[in-house]
Order: sequence, then structure tokens, then C-alpha cells
Amino acid sequence: MTALLEAEPVARVSTALRDGPAAWLVGGVVRDCLLDRPLRDVDLAVQGEPEPAARAVAAELRGPVFPLSEQFGAWRVLDRDRTFVCDISPLQGATIEEDLRQRDFTVNAMAVPLAGGATIDPHGGRADLRAGRLRVLGAEAYDNDPLRTLRLVRLAAELGLRPDADTKRLTASAAPRLSEPSPERVFAELRRTVVAPGALDGLDLGAKLGVLGAVLPELTALEGIEQSRFHHLDVFEHTMEVLRRLIDLEGDLPSFFGELAVPLREQLDQPLGDELTRGQALRLGALFHDVAKPATRGVRGDGKVTFIGHDSAGDDLVGQIFRRLRTSERLRAYVGKLTREHLVLGFMVHRRPLDARAMHSYLRRTEPVEVEVTLLSCVDRMATRGEGQEPWIAAHLELAREVMGAALAWRAHGPPAPLVRGDQLAHELGLTPGPELGELLASLEQAIYAGEVCDREQALEHARRERHNQPR
Repeated sequence: MTALLEAEPVARVSTALRDGPAAWLVGGVVRDCLLDRPLRDVDLAVQGEPEPAARAVAAELRGPVFPLSEQFGAWRVLDRDRTFVCDISPLQGATIEEDLRQRDFTVNAMAVPLAGGATIDPHGGRADLRAGRLRVLGAEAYDNDPLRTLRLVRLAAELGLRPDADTKRLTASAAPRLSEPSPERVFAELRRTVVAPGALDGLDLGAKLGVLGAVLPELTALEGIEQSRFHHLDVFEHTMEVLRRLIDLEGDLPSFFGELAVPLREQLDQPLGDELTRGQALRLGALFHDVAKPATRGVRGDGKVTFIGHDSAGDDLVGQIFRRLRTSERLRAYVGKLTREHLVLGFMVHRRPLDARAMHSYLRRTEPVEVEVTLLSCVDRMATRGEGQEPWIAAHLELAREVMGAALAWRAHGPPAPLVRGDQLAHELGLTPGPELGELLASLEQAIYAGEVCDREQALEHARRERHNQPR
């Protein structure tokens, strides 16, 4: 493990604790080194109180230090540039071997002495890594922390490892206890699962083991919900296919959007909240866009299946789910808006090419997710391959390329600047502030966007005509 000890983050921590207590690199940092993954976090177990060690590391890194867990006595140190994290915990037991025995999975139950020495691997974690296997350290690992069942799913998604048969059995048995951990911890694992390279495999594993149903019963309720003949999958399978299409498109934006790929990528990479970018949070939009279909499913007299209102009902349900998970309001509103507006572009396909007024209406309705919901509508349409859908898919994608340029411009520059202020318009027309004035200002903005109004006098004349319902 020479490479681990010589890695820049570890070397700096080692320098800080040169004269400190006995310490071991544990958990993910050892595992990731063996997998040749980038080392971003350093986890240490130290003999004795961790606070002095944490403060010594903070002095070396010139970053903040603070208690992380009262229950386990852990401390966290960030480097000055916030490029990596060092978590320092006291040994859980009298020896490092006792500490490792209390961890979750064998691949996380290895240690390397910070001062140098052989890897301590009492449970065969290295062999399990070579075999691509996730193995829980007995039923007591889940008894001690039920969240570990969800962590199994997350590790499968991030690392491409698969649980053995006994671990699957124990995980399925313990999954119902996922109601016990705090919602914040649950969402942290969910978030990392959804943005992981193997998100689809992780979610599939979670569904099969009952983990997904324990934390997101609204998603597993989509299983077996049959759709109209325009769909070739049930709602759950369709949802996973939408996510699959989105992940594929994330890595191939230029072939789909051409020169718009660069500004589109810049928008998707913008931070949103809850440690997610706008693009990463869009994956949550893909997962939840049809979440209200079970509650809104109907069958007409002619046998046609309908889901009337599932978009607006979905927004409401997303609100309930995300509040339960205690996410930020910003993330909740973002995913809710994606859910509410994901059908809008599809209803406009028959109007191609869109005139400027229709484009303005779309952008105004869908902001502030005008870029992302356009992308979501594409992957939703691509995942709907039932009877006679190929021409409609092609038409939808053609329209989406047309709209994306306008959406990116709207995101960059906003709506057109008003040619007359609201108070000025009210004075000129003898109006008082209220709904009528708001409607006139909205109509005026649309006319400016469409190029029908270019100066203040034209703006006033437009408003007068609109107020008196005179034809243009």
C-alpha cells in the first residue's frame, strides 16, 4: 500500500500526526486505493481521543475542524481549498481488529497503519474486491445501523460490486428498518446512488431487495401499472428507461444538440443545491416525473388508459416525498416543476415550427427549468416506443432541438426588457395595480419577444388595443 501512504492527502495527514497517537487508514480510502479510484476522503481511526489529532491535521491543512458525531466521537477536517475531507474517529474497541469487526462490509473493513506496515484485512475484503463482491459483516452490521442496507445499494451503484447470496438475504430481511435512520442520512445515500455511474443497476438491486420500496414506496408502486398502447413498458419500467436514456444522452450531447452541447453542458454543470448540479438533479426529475400515475390512472369506455392530471398531481406528490426526506426547498421546487411541466413540449409537436409567441409561452411557462425540462421531454419521448410512435418521436426531437436554443438564450439573458414600466403603463391607461395590469404587462412582454413591438409608443398602443380587445 505504498501508493496509498504516498498519496498527497494521506502524506499531509501523516505529516501532521508524525508524533501523534497510533492511527490507521480505514474504510473507503483503503478500498478506493485498491480499486485505483481517486482519493478524495481520508478516514482515520486513532487510539485515544480524536480531537487533538483532528486539530493537528487542521493546522497542517489550514482548514476548518469540527465535531462530526457525538455518538461516535468523530471529528472532520477540511483542507483550505475544500478539495478533500479527513474524518477522524476513535477506535471502536480496544484494537483495530475489534474496530474493523464493527464495520459494515468486508470491503470497508480493511486498515493500513498510518506509520506504515501491512494491510490489516481480517475479513477478506481484498479478495472480495477482486471478485467484485459485496459481503456484509453479519446480521449484526444491519442491526447496528439499518441505513447500511441502503448503503449496499449505493456501493453497488458506485463501485460496480454485487452482493453475495447471503448478503442479499440479510439485506432483504433488514430493509424494512430503513424507516429508523434520519431522513437526511437516507437522502444522502439516495442522492449518491442516483448520480453514480451504475445508478440503474443500483436501483434495480434496491428494488429487488426491498430497499427501494422501504425508502421510496411511491416508486415501487409504479410496478405493474399498465399504460396505453403508445407505451411498450409499465410505468416503473418506463421510468427506468427514461433514466437510462438520460444517462446515455448526458454522455453524448454533441451528437444530439450539435453546437448547443457546450452551453447546455455548462447549464447542467451549474450547482443547484443539496450537493447536486442541475444535471444531477435532473436524474431525480427522470425518476419522479410519472410518480402520480397510479393515483390518476383511469380507463375510458373505449378501453383507452388515461393518466389525466398526473403532471400536476406529481408535483404535489414530489413535494410530499422531498419534504419527508428533508431536502432543500430549492431541490423540491426544481424536481416538482420538472414533473409538472414534462408534458408541455409534447403537446406542441403538431404546431411545428413554433412561432415566436408560442415559443415565448413555452419558455415563460417552464422557467426556471426551461432548459432541463426540454431535455427531460426528449428522453421521456425516446422511452415511449409503443404502437406507431417512431414518427412522433422524430418530430418531438426535432422540435426539442429548435426549442433548446431559445431556452438556453432565455436562461442566459432572461425575458425581453420592458419598454414601459408597470407604473407608467398604469398611469397612461388610468389603471390601478391589479390582475388587469399584470395581464397587459405579460401580453406586452410576449409582443416584444415576438418582435411586434419595438419602442415605447408601440408598447402603449399595443396595451390600449389589448385593453379594449381591438384586433391588431
